Amino acid sequence: MISEILALVEKHENWRGKECLNLIPSENIMSPAVRGLLSSELGRRYTARERFYMGTRFMDEIEEFGEELAKDVFGAETVDLRPLSGHVADMIFVACFSKPSDVLMCVSPDDGGYPGLWDDGLAGLLGLKAVPLPFLKESMNIDVGKAEETIKRFKPKILIFGASLITFPHPVKELASITRENDALVGFDGSHVLGLIAGKQFQDPLREGAHALFGSTHKSFFGPQGGIILADKEHGEVIKTKIYPRFVDNAHWNRIAALTLALAEMKEFGKEYAGQVIRNAKALAKNLHSYGLPVKCPHLGFTESHQLILDFGGYERGREIAQKLQQANIIVDCVIRIGTCEITRRGMREGEMAKIAELIKRTVLDGENPEKIKGEVARLCSEFQDIQYCFK
Repeated sequence: MISEILALVEKHENWRGKECLNLIPSENIMSPAVRGLLSSELGRRYTARERFYMGTRFMDEIEEFGEELAKDVFGAETVDLRPLSGHVADMIFVACFSKPSDVLMCVSPDDGGYPGLWDDGLAGLLGLKAVPLPFLKESMNIDVGKAEETIKRFKPKILIFGASLITFPHPVKELASITRENDALVGFDGSHVLGLIAGKQFQDPLREGAHALFGSTHKSFFGPQGGIILADKEHGEVIKTKIYPRFVDNAHWNRIAALTLALAEMKEFGKEYAGQVIRNAKALAKNLHSYGLPVKCPHLGFTESHQLILDFGGYERGREIAQKLQQANIIVDCVIRIGTCEITRRGMREGEMAKIAELIKRTVLDGENPEKIKGEVARLCSEFQDIQYCFK
C-alpha cells in the first residue's frame, strides 16, 4: 500500500511537473525553498491569539514578518494571512459586513464571475440577494454606465470586483465613488490577478477605492494554496477580530511560513515576473489568433492579464478541445482559459509562446497525432525545469 501511494505521487510529479505544459491560469509553481517550508516542523503545530498554546514565539514572529511584507508589497494598512483559501477569504469579507437579505453585487458566473459568490455559493449560504453587475462580453468587462444605474437602483451592501475570467482591469476607480455614496462596501476578489497586482503591472484596487483586496495565493501569485486579506485600517481591524474562531482555527503555519517567503520573492522579483507573464499572455494570444483560433477580444489586444480566452462556443466543445490537448500533454481547463503563470516562472518567454501556439494549432486544428506532439512538449518542458524569479 505504501509503495502504491508513493508511486502514484511520483508518477504525478513526473508527468505534470516535467512532461506537461501547464496552461491552467489558476495554478502556478512554487520555488524549491517555498515548497520546502510546507513540509517543515510548523505543519503540526498550533498557535492562538489569546496565547492558549505555549511554544509559539517563532511562529508568531513568522506571522508578523509575513504581515509586514504583505503591507509593503500591496500597500495595505492591515493584512491577515490566516484564510485557508481564496474562497474562505471571500466568505470572511462578505460575512463580516452583511446580514441576511442584503444585496451582494458582483460579476455573474454567466459572465465569467466566481460561482462561489453566487446563489449556490456564499450568497445562498448567507441569505444574500445576488445581483449581477452589467457586463459587456465583447470587451470582457463591466459596463460602467449601466453599472452606475444598477448600483443606484439596488443599493448593494457589498460590491465585489474581480472574476474567474478576468482579462482586463475592472473599473474600480470609475465605480468606487458611486458605490461608497450608496453606503456599500467595495471589495476586490484578486484571486486570479493577485500576483499581477503585487508586481504593479495590472491595477491597484486599494488605491482605486476598494476597502479590501482578498483572494487566493497560488494563481498568478506564486505562493502555496491558501488565502489572504488586505484592507484599510477600519475594515481590516474588524476582520482581524472576527476571523478566529468563526472562520479559521488552525491556520496551517507551514503554509503561512511558505507564503511569507513567497511574499519576499514577490517583493524582490514581482515586477519583472508580472510584466513577463502579461507579455507572454499577449504573445501567445496573438500567435493563436494568427492561426485562426478563436481568441476573445482581438480588438482590445486580447488581454492585459495572465490569461486569454478561447471561445469555442460552449462548455461541451471546450471539454472536447481540452481532452484533445491533454492527450498531447498540454493542460488547460474546459472554458478554455489559457494562463501563462507557470510557464513564465519556468523561464519561458515570447519565443516559447510562438512554439506553444504552434503545438496547440497542430493539435486542435490540424488533428496531428497527439503522441507525436506529446514528445515535442516533453522536450520543450525539459529545457525549462529551473524556477525563475526566486532567491537562488
